[in-house]
Amino acid sequence: MPKISVIIPVYKVEEYIEKCLDSVINQTFKDIEILVVNDGSPANEQKIIDKYANKDKRIIPFIKENGGLSDARNYGLDRAKGDYIFFIDSDDSITEDTLEKMYNKALENKFDMVVCDVDCIYPDRNEVVCSLITEDIFDVEGVKKAMIDIYPTAWNKLYKRSLLKKERFKKGVWFEDVEFLYRILPYTKNIGCVKEPFYKYLQRQSGSITSSVDPRIYHYIDNMNGLVEYYKKKKLYDEFLPELEYVYVRYIYATFIKTAARFDKSEYKKAVDMAIENVTKTFPNYRKNKYMKQSKKGIYLKHFNRFIANFVYMAKHKK
Repeated sequence: MPKISVIIPVYKVEEYIEKCLDSVINQTFKDIEILVVNDGSPANEQKIIDKYANKDKRIIPFIKENGGLSDARNYGLDRAKGDYIFFIDSDDSITEDTLEKMYNKALENKFDMVVCDVDCIYPDRNEVVCSLITEDIFDVEGVKKAMIDIYPTAWNKLYKRSLLKKERFKKGVWFEDVEFLYRILPYTKNIGCVKEPFYKYLQRQSGSITSSVDPRIYHYIDNMNGLVEYYKKKKLYDEFLPELEYVYVRYIYATFIKTAARFDKSEYKKAVDMAIENVTKTFPNYRKNKYMKQSKKGIYLKHFNRFIANFVYMAKHKK
């Protein structure tokens, strides 16, 4: 059995996929399987995938009907055989020593998860985003702190396969990484940290303002409400209430609001109203949350209202 299963979902990335595959097959750590899941892409990626699979037998290609990023990742997870799992999006890449260093770190203390820093690749610059976890974590209190600090993506992390068990990505939604990560964190006993920007995250967003509204923007709120219900169902709510409360408020008042500011004024107002309604209903006493004093965003979150939301909108439209 391979030590690591690398899962690569593929959809409309013909321009980028070769760089991604090259970065994986050229890893210094060789004991891997590479599950490349073509999620029904109408482009020519499959020809490229087949070419690489003929050269490297560690590549296992799959073709499935289009079901979205989450469905493609789940498809790979169901077929992965490695002791550890690593996700990489097919328009991104990793340095050649990524898997070797992260795997060696995992073995140091039998870590359930290992995280690395991220190198965001913009057209005109690179910007390193820290994992925000500055040291190894060995207990539940450390995991709780990680819930506040961790960079909330599926990638830039090496997972022990047994940690994921039957957990899968929520299908048919945007922003599935956050929801998935926060479902498995309470079951994570320890986390290793490698402070190197192994993961090369390509920034393809246009950044343009648009009045064309994709209703999936509201998946931010749906996902966070689903996460609250999950914690209650699994009897995790009371133990992780401060962390869950802070994460909920942060992602609705910060990430969701910032994303919604791309749209026209009337849609943005609707998003702000929905954000305030959900936070007020779900966590009415959130301003007393202990993490508000510890976070740089604490003042913004604590005092967020429609007046502040207008400044967020104006700032976005000045760009």
